[in-house]
Formats: sequence, C-alpha cells, structure tokens
Amino acid sequence: MFNLQSTDGSYILVDDAVRKHPSKGSQYKPGSVTSYAHDWSPLSTGGGIRLKGRDFVDGYGRVCNLRGVNLSGNCKIPVNHSIEEFPDDPKAVTFIGHPFPLSEAHEHFSRLRKWGLTFIRFIVTWEAIEHQGPGIYDQEYLTYLRELLSLLPKYGLIAYVSLHQDVWSRYTGGSGAPAWTVEAAGFDLNALEETGAAWLGGMRGGGHDETEKGLWPTGYHKLAASTMNTLFWGGDTFAPKLKTEDGTSIQQFLQDAFLNAWDALVNAVGNLEGVIGFQMMNEPHRGYIALKSMYSFDYNTELHLSHIPSTIESFQLGAGHPTLVRGWTRSWPMPSRQTKQTILNEGKKRAWKEDGPTKGQCLWEMHGVWGWCKTKNQAVVLRENYFLKHPVSGKKVDWYTDHYYPFLKNWADRVLRATSSSKFLFVEPIPNEYCPPSWTEHRLPNMVYAPHWYDLYSLFNKSFGEFSVNVQGLSRGMFPLKAFYWGHVGARNNYSLQIRNLKEEAYKSLGNVPVIFGECGIPMDMNQGIAFTTEEFLWQRRMMDAMITGFDRSSVGFNLWNYNPDNTDEHGDKWNGENFSWFSQRRAMPNFLLEYEQNTPHLDGGGRILDAIVRPYPAKVAGTPLDFSYEMMNGEFTFSWMVPLQGVRDENELGSYETEIFLPSQLASGRKVLLKQWTEEKYAYRYDETRQTLFIVPKNNSPGTKHAVRVRVWPPIRPVMNLNSFWSDFGVGVVTVGLLLAVLLAAAAMAMGTVWLGYT
Repeated sequence: MFNLQSTDGSYILVDDAVRKHPSKGSQYKPGSVTSYAHDWSPLSTGGGIRLKGRDFVDGYGRVCNLRGVNLSGNCKIPVNHSIEEFPDDPKAVTFIGHPFPLSEAHEHFSRLRKWGLTFIRFIVTWEAIEHQGPGIYDQEYLTYLRELLSLLPKYGLIAYVSLHQDVWSRYTGGSGAPAWTVEAAGFDLNALEETGAAWLGGMRGGGHDETEKGLWPTGYHKLAASTMNTLFWGGDTFAPKLKTEDGTSIQQFLQDAFLNAWDALVNAVGNLEGVIGFQMMNEPHRGYIALKSMYSFDYNTELHLSHIPSTIESFQLGAGHPTLVRGWTRSWPMPSRQTKQTILNEGKKRAWKEDGPTKGQCLWEMHGVWGWCKTKNQAVVLRENYFLKHPVSGKKVDWYTDHYYPFLKNWADRVLRATSSSKFLFVEPIPNEYCPPSWTEHRLPNMVYAPHWYDLYSLFNKSFGEFSVNVQGLSRGMFPLKAFYWGHVGARNNYSLQIRNLKEEAYKSLGNVPVIFGECGIPMDMNQGIAFTTEEFLWQRRMMDAMITGFDRSSVGFNLWNYNPDNTDEHGDKWNGENFSWFSQRRAMPNFLLEYEQNTPHLDGGGRILDAIVRPYPAKVAGTPLDFSYEMMNGEFTFSWMVPLQGVRDENELGSYETEIFLPSQLASGRKVLLKQWTEEKYAYRYDETRQTLFIVPKNNSPGTKHAVRVRVWPPIRPVMNLNSFWSDFGVGVVTVGLLLAVLLAAAAMAMGTVWLGYT
C-alpha cells in the first residue's frame, strides 16, 4: 500500500505498492471519492503517477491517459523582445512573466483544468536562465518558475519541464541558447542575416505573408545553426582547433554550460510536487554531422523554400564571397520547385568576427574542409566526406550513437542525482524521424518517448481542405496514390496511420516504454487566415478533430501546441509567423467577471474550436484500455477495457474498480448522460457535471472480463460539419461511370461476338 508522508501540506510517494481504492468495497457508490478524472494530484491518484511497462499508472494501478498543452509558445521570447531593435542588448532581456504573470495563474490554470488539459509540457529556454553570460543565472526568473509551478497541484495539474530550442537560438532565427554561445564560436551577431548564415525576419515580426510563411525551419541548414549544432554535439571531433580563451574545447565549453544551466533549473523546481519530469532538449538537430553531400540537401527529407544555399555555398557566403544561390517556391504536385537564382552577400560581409576565436576566418576553412581557389575564383571542397566519416579514424559517423546517446545519459544521470530516481525523463528523436533501432541499447531509467507529429503538408502550405497527404509515407517511398486522402473521413484515417506508425516504430525499438506526443497542433491562420474575418473556423475544427481522433485511435496521450495568452489574430504567437494557439486573451472575458468553477462557461471565452479540443477521454482506467472512439458530430463515444489477467498484471495490483472518464460540461450541460453496456456485464455509474467526470464501476471485476460501454447525451448535439469521404462525395458518380463502362464493354463484346459468329 502507498504510504504518504505530509510535509507542509504536500505529499510524496515513498512506496510504489498498489493502494486500495474505496471502490473495492461492496457498498461503494460511484463518485463517492472527492477526485475528478483529470486531477493528477497525489490525493486523486493514490500517491502519484508512475511508469509500468508502456503505461502511466496511478497509485491504484489504473492506467492514466495524459493529455494537455505546451505552456507556452511565448516562452521562446523575452517579455521585452523588440521586433524593431532586434538584435538589441542580449544581456538585458527578461523572461519573467512568460507564460503569464503570477497574478494571472489562477485564471489560466483554472481554464486548463476546465478543458481537461491538465498535463503540461512547460517551456523554458537556456537563454531565459543564463542570458547575461556563462555561469550567471537569472535567479529572479528561477524564483518566478518555482512560484508558478508550485501552484500546479492545487488545480490537479502536473508538468514536465522542457528546455526548448529551435534552430539553436533566437540570434540564429529560432529560440533556445543565449547569444554568447553563438559569439563563442566566432560569429558576428550583426552579420548573420546579410551573409545568409541565418534567416532573422521572423525575429523582426515577419513570417506571416506568402513569401515568408514557414521559412524559419530552413535555418537548420544555414551556416549559423548548422555550425552551432555540430559544435555542441561533435566539436571535439570536427572542430578540435576551436577553443575558448582558457584552452577549453568548444564542445566541452558548450556542453558544460548547458548542463550547469540544467543544474540551476533542476535545483529551482526539481523537488516540486507538480513537476513529474524533465526533457533535455526540444527537437535536437545533428547539424552537419553525417552530412552526405556538401553540394545539395536531400529534397525528400529537407525543406526547400526560398534561398537554400548548399553547405559549400554557406561556407563561401559566410567567408565574405558573393554567391549565386538557388531559390525555391511552393508548387504542385511537388512541394516546391526551383524558380530563381539570386546573388547573396553582394556587400562581401563576413559572418565571422575579426576579434573572435577564428580571427575572422571561416571555422571550416580553418579545419581544411574547403578552400578558396583564386584561379577559379570560387570555393572548392577539399574533404567531401569530412562530416560523414571521422576526420581522423575514417570510421562512419552516427549522430545518435556517437554523440546524442552519450550526452543524453550524462544529462539523465545529473538530473536524477539532483532530484529523485522517480522523476520521468522525456526524450525525442530528430523531428520527423522514426525512433532509431539503435536506441534499444541506450534506454534511460524512467524513460518516456515523446516524439512530435504535425501534418507536414498542411503546415508547409498553411492550408487545409478536403484533400490531405501522407508526407510521412511519401518520404519513405509510399506509392503516391496510397498517400492521398479525401474528405474528413480520409483526414482521420491519414492522421491515424501516421500517428500509429510513430508509436509502433517506437515500441519496436524501445519495447515497454511509454509513448506520449510532446507536440502536435494546427495552424489557426490556415487558408490565408480568412477565419479571423468570418469567425467561421470550420477547417480548423475539422483538422483538429482529425488529429485528436488519430491519438484516440492509437490510445496515446499528447501535448497540444500551444496555449498562448499573448496570441492575437494579427500577430499570432509572435514568433516566426506561427499562429497555433486556439486561445487568445484578447478574446476572453475580463478576469474580474470570471467564475472559476469547472462547470461555468465563463472560462471558455477566448477559446476557439473548443468542441474539437475539449472532448471526452478515459482518464483513469481500472484495467487495460482496449478501444476508445469519440464522434464529435453527435457527442457520442464508445469505450472498452479489460480487467487484467492473472500473470499479466496480478489482480491485487488493480487497487480500484472505478474508471473515471473526463466528460466536459460544455457537452453535457442541459442534457442527460446515458450509458448503455455493449456486453452482458452490468455497471453502476454516475455523472457529476461539477467535476466533469463520469464514474463507472463494473459489477464483475473478475480477471479477463471485458467491458464495453456506449455513452451519449440527450438531446444529441447538432453536427457542426459534414463527415464526408471520397465515396460519399463521388460514390454515385463513380458507380454510374462504372456501370456505363460495363454496359459499353458488354455491348462491344456482344457486337464482336455477333460478327465472329457471322450473324450480321
């Protein structure tokens, strides 16, 4: 049984045995406990959540389905970020107040609780912690984080803290690392854009119009971000000549600083009850490591949009040489096509500082990777396989096994030593890649695999309609006609397949490790942002429903990207032209008018497409979940689960007979909740709208018993969109054409037969 010790009102788990829930008593009535389905606090979960095989389980042995949000996109940028003055003084920034001020925490945490999105991926950046310089930590910011995250249990929320990065740093076109890391490599912050080493338009408020949308990921392959990632992971291997003033290698300098910043973060929040784990780095990237060609990037796997200098062209540009670079434009049926060539860096500016560690020389020229041919007046590659094979040993390089796994283990050891062995460690691969088989031998303790998934086709075009594409399949050789889907049914099937593939590939490599999707979302400004004018968010609603249906079908949890109070219709999430937040504070009621109970509609203000997001799900299951399906067209869902067999999970390990399903008040308010069993088993149940929870206790809990229920509301909700498919839209036409062709073929066959028989 769980033994709980209380210290100043908090509870910590000191024994992982299964606790007995009151529902195991013969006189128990459903919902008699004070819990609610989406409450993950220790009091509601019998002491907390732990890992068991592929599942998250609570203290009663129930399988927990975690879903929530990324909090928040605005944490990528400082509170005082200026689009007019960027890059201004990097030391003068502050992140205190992002995601929101402490004074607003009650409103936002209450809202997330009401929406059932109580599992948080909390975003922090290295820059936020250590922007003033190496070893100088923003203690006021760390105190702010501690005060904010200490509030989580009051609202039933839990979080894991993710150190976020995109394209290395704000100063290379993304988010994450402090400016001084870029300067330590020798870069001139004020020369990166002109030399094509980074795209910084998004940091200056751009990224919204047709020519700039979706450009920021191209920064991963530009000189600055590619170099920084290469130095961080493999500087000792590929840039051994680059050292700091005290003789420290650049890799050791960057990694030590990164881990020390993690120490400061963990010391600030690691012992908080609501913080269940940590994630080392968002969307890691290999940089140049294992680069196959210096002359081009793989069109099937790398984004080609706007100016895409090859690796050697990037070297040349950064060294101050004007270079003719190919430009790419969105197209059909291929994602993009080459449409122009432009000379970049006509001002002959250098990306490297004269007073930096490379003395103004390109780092990679300094290492003999390339050189300038005065005869041809162009850059020449001298070591084509420099990043593909170890420069000294000649052994083929693998980023995961040679660089990522060793550092990940080092990080994990430090975090668990500084906190406790019970904290979860969330990890992810390079974006859009399957879990590598090599991870089998490099699993961490308390590991949770947390990949990301987006519809890359819709993300690339910022559009969504009847036609959807399985880019995941196409990039891996799928026959094109199999990768095209039509209608809402098609989108659901498309997304379900892609999500299931990522999950199943993870299980192949990792075995019994839980999987949760750390990021997923939809662009709210899709289709030229017309919905902001018409207030008709039909396509956003359809896309969100298709995506969450995919997660439901795969029985996997997720963190939606993202809940951002600073979001506006005009400027989106205020980072690189992105606009993913379905919540905007500008659209919400003033907080002095709000009521904070779970069944009040007041907190829904500011939310969009909530009927697609706030939906039922089985949160705590007394058994093994088998299948869950929700239909937002009528508000009906079906759910089946099984009491564990002896030997699979001992009967006494299941300490509760009560299953708790989150059923939102916005769906059930003013309606009756009706439950019908689909098997011969009998159930006692109760729906409590004030807790937004459907409590179900089966009469028969013998091992191996399968349970299945159908739950609907009456009167049913009105459909808000059409559940169409290829056959519903074109079936009659296809059948008609098919019959006509059959008749014509039959007539032709009869005519030929008549001629052949000589009867004409």
